[in-house]
Amino acid sequence: MPIDTIFRNAQCDWVDVEAPTAEDLKFLHERYEINNLLLEDTLDPNHLPKYEEDGDVKFFLLRESTELERKNLNTISDISTKIGIFLIDKTIITIHRMKTKSIYETKKQISILQEETTPETIALKIALLIMKSFDDESVSLLETMDNIENEIFLKNTNHTNQIKRLYKLKRKSGLNSRVLTISTDAVDKFRLLGLQDSEVVDLKDKHKDVVADFDHLNLQITNLISMFLALSDQKANQVMKVLAIYSVYFLPITFIAGVYGMNFDNMPELHHKYGYFFTLGLMALVVICTFIYARRKQW
Repeated sequence: MPIDTIFRNAQCDWVDVEAPTAEDLKFLHERYEINNLLLEDTLDPNHLPKYEEDGDVKFFLLRESTELERKNLNTISDISTKIGIFLIDKTIITIHRMKTKSIYETKKQISILQEETTPETIALKIALLIMKSFDDESVSLLETMDNIENEIFLKNTNHTNQIKRLYKLKRKSGLNSRVLTISTDAVDKFRLLGLQDSEVVDLKDKHKDVVADFDHLNLQITNLISMFLALSDQKANQVMKVLAIYSVYFLPITFIAGVYGMNFDNMPELHHKYGYFFTLGLMALVVICTFIYARRKQW
């Protein structure tokens, strides 16, 4: 996508670049005198959030949560995409690899504003919408976790794919927490833009709220995984308990049947007229005594 000026007034020029090419970065370097190292940071899909200054250039590298479902959850690029924001006098330049809600929504908001818009206010609006993307992600993950919890404890299902879903949630939540924690310094640097204190405090509060939400979510998922494993162990123990009880009943009568199944000539009970019935009675007596003992022990 070519370099596009998506907003312009007397106070601000907003230049947006989606999926930049090497030629695009070369043009930005020559036109706005932006350090090539800063421009190269916008190409690295796994670059961490940060803030840098180079002369008159203020550079924010932020990451926005994405809705794309990826099979692998190994790096922060699997759950987020980066947005580079350059502030140069009255110009703001945004660089990103894919379409993002924060850019689209900010463009939509400033198009209906009556007051003058500055590059600093645009950067702030983008940052606020980035925080909102993480907030929406935390709500979505929490709903998914609640559904799994209901399946486990209310519907009493214990499928092996549930632990896989819980592990995926834990990976997602952990990666989001990492991005937000590293973003703390970049968020704090918005106080250098000459914005109103209330606006900067609002951004910091939203950042803290989202961090707290993911910390709570991480704890809840960890607890749910522990409870799921404990429940699985309990069900396995119940199965072993039933098998053990059956063994208690059948072991003595199997022993009796084995003894009288040896067919030695010197076993007088084999030639007794009522030997068969005596043996069955003995087996029944053993089962009854075992039952009474098990009930008293509350097995």
